[in-house]
Amino acid sequence: MLSVILEIPGVTSIKDKRREVHSLRDRIIRKFHISAAEVDLLSSLSFSQLGCAVVSNSKIHGERVMQRVLQFVEDEISGRVHDAEIHSELYP
Repeated sequence: MLSVILEIPGVTSIKDKRREVHSLRDRIIRKFHISAAEVDLLSSLSFSQLGCAVVSNSKIHGERVMQRVLQFVEDEISGRVHDAEIHSELYP
């Protein structure tokens, strides 16, 4: 799982912010074939929190995918990443 808080400068309405966040989310889903959603900070004009998840039989593969997603977000967003956390869970 990846949780990332984004700063989105220059937006003047929640509608503009959501358009930008949804565009990024859709590109992530298409490029990496993972699940992604805006999960928090929905009412904030300047910030958004995205959650991404992948299921894999390999912890290394899953974390590698999340690292690539994080790099993609950093490259694509017009603002900056404030906080990012990659978390893995193993089930026997």
